[in-house]
Amino acid sequence: MLKTFKTRWEIQQNWQLLFPLLSLLGLGYSAYKLAFRFTNSYSVFLSITLAILLFFVLLRLTLYLFKKLEHKWILDHKWEMIRVFIVFAVTGSSSVFVGRPIMKLIGITKENLNPILYWVLFIIIGLIFYQILLVTFGWLFGQFKFFWEFEKKMLRRFGLGRFIE
Repeated sequence: MLKTFKTRWEIQQNWQLLFPLLSLLGLGYSAYKLAFRFTNSYSVFLSITLAILLFFVLLRLTLYLFKKLEHKWILDHKWEMIRVFIVFAVTGSSSVFVGRPIMKLIGITKENLNPILYWVLFIIIGLIFYQILLVTFGWLFGQFKFFWEFEKKMLRRFGLGRFIE
């Protein structure tokens, strides 16, 4: 079974199994958090059942996305797609954690600003840090080239391509 798994994901060395393991743990944690958010801990049995169901739904969705993106993204091995997905997940979460304290440091809060303007600024600040963190985490996970090309493409779509050429 492990040999089939390694062959399917093009894993040549055992250390590369770390990425599927990390992704399954992250997926399980996400399903757990969502289940407890939906059930508000009414019943532990209900929450765990929903978490298991969500885990399999999220797993199917993720595998579907892998199939759709494996021909679009240029990577050497299939297991590297898992690494790319992990980088996107960590970057998205981190940009929120970085954006909130920066806004508080600047003095922008929901109480002293129109809620619509607050959320627009929150998204803009989060997006700025997302760009920086994406390349940084991409480098840390050994995918700098992929994320640098991805970043340049994204900045061109924002009309900022002249700043990176």
